[in-house]
Amino acid sequence: MKLNLEKLRITIKTMGEYLFPIEKVTSYFKSIKSKNDLQKFIQQRSAHVAQTTLYGYLKTRIGVKYTAMVEDEVFSKSINIAKWNIYMVAVADCTFYVFSYLMAEKNLKENDCKQIYLDIIEKEKANGLSEEIHLKAKQEFLNRSEKIDFQKYYLDNPFKESCMALYNWAPIADELKILDKEIVLNSMRLKWNLKIDEFKKLTKNLNFN
Repeated sequence: MKLNLEKLRITIKTMGEYLFPIEKVTSYFKSIKSKNDLQKFIQQRSAHVAQTTLYGYLKTRIGVKYTAMVEDEVFSKSINIAKWNIYMVAVADCTFYVFSYLMAEKNLKENDCKQIYLDIIEKEKANGLSEEIHLKAKQEFLNRSEKIDFQKYYLDNPFKESCMALYNWAPIADELKILDKEIVLNSMRLKWNLKIDEFKKLTKNLNFN
């Protein structure tokens, strides 16, 4: 069976439109020393978790039909909508976690979580984030921020909302998602655990006394 190079090229191009540019999620940090570092960490690691879990779930569930599916216009649109909605919640979870951890463990006094989150999602408009999803994400973040105890948030399943966003938004039939629920939720939890470990190492020597 001959490899259809043109079909492969189209598939790779299409996936490039779904997923966030790779340079956004591969920057290497030696430490976090500034607000800009903090914002970059939140944005990049949230994008990485969102895209790898969504892409991995779709590829695993669809299997050999994946190439054909991503070429379908309706399905492609569904992936794009899912991508942005999952990413918005991932950024929110990561922002809340980071500031909760720094305030409780590192004595951070200035809570800039709103400024950082809103700046991240505002800049994503240039990358294709729609005004509708932007406004919805902004309001949901502000509503959540009013209810959060930043001294405790990082201790109590801080990424549960983005895990549920992956489950709810992934364009897979509901009867199949029900069977996959625990696997899907755990896949994102494991990704976030790696980011938590990384963040703790990067801020090991950071203190705001």
